[in-house]
Amino acid sequence: MAKKSALNLLISKTCVALVNGMSDWKQTSRTHLADFLASVTWFVLARRRKIALTNLRLCFPEWSEQKRVETAKGVFRNLIRAALDHSVLAKGSKDQVLDMVKFEGKEQFEALCKTEKVIIVAPHFVGLDAGGVAMNTIVRGASLYQTQSNPVWDKWAFEARKRFSDPVLIPKSNSAMKEVIRALRASLPFYYLPDMDHGARNSVFVPFFGVQAATLPMVSKLAKLTGAKVIWGIAETTPEGYTMHLSKPLENFPTNDATADTLRLNQELEQFILKHPDQYLWTHRRFKTRPEGEPSVY
Repeated sequence: MAKKSALNLLISKTCVALVNGMSDWKQTSRTHLADFLASVTWFVLARRRKIALTNLRLCFPEWSEQKRVETAKGVFRNLIRAALDHSVLAKGSKDQVLDMVKFEGKEQFEALCKTEKVIIVAPHFVGLDAGGVAMNTIVRGASLYQTQSNPVWDKWAFEARKRFSDPVLIPKSNSAMKEVIRALRASLPFYYLPDMDHGARNSVFVPFFGVQAATLPMVSKLAKLTGAKVIWGIAETTPEGYTMHLSKPLENFPTNDATADTLRLNQELEQFILKHPDQYLWTHRRFKTRPEGEPSVY
């Protein structure tokens, strides 16, 4: 067991070193390599392939199976490209990061942060790390951080996210939301990824592409508690790199109905996903928690 662990760490360190060495590559070179690696991982990562296809069948029953497979393969390509692009996030200069990540709505975002508390709702598009790190070059903010089981990956990802403006990274825990509220009240913009299945305990079931999905209503609750304005932060993958789309503050949000607010966010997220379905993280078990009496879909 000790030998296996040591081998895994050695492989991880080697992979990190190889990816870091790509920070000066052209975007097209990293993309071509990602295309090749995706054709391999599509067959190797059978479990993730199955999850992605299950999610797409549930959300798009009207699609042909061929379209679902093509979309899932696109997800693999974009995920691997995003992983290789982490070389720039981890080792590239500020100018290199901003050359790879462009902004739409930057000026209005900067102005908003000067006068308001802000929650950036950043769904799980594959470029979300690129968008998050690039945002740290604009303003110091806060976000939640999930410790990785692999210490090499954990150190690499953590240090990449801390490189610019020393953002507040809050470890996920039972008391994390207290730290989030403290950060918001200190006028630190909060970069929040709410579109994951965190179990039934603190979630509400609202439709996501017509399928009941356990969804945290925390965007509504945090906005109501702190008076923060809520905007979308959508990281779009482009041939040249990424575009971080920062929206205007949502109107009439929050309301007194956190469940209705959460449904609204899901419905708006659906519209973003429909523009680029192969850029959304379909490889996570979005429908892991089922309403009482419903069987597992995975």
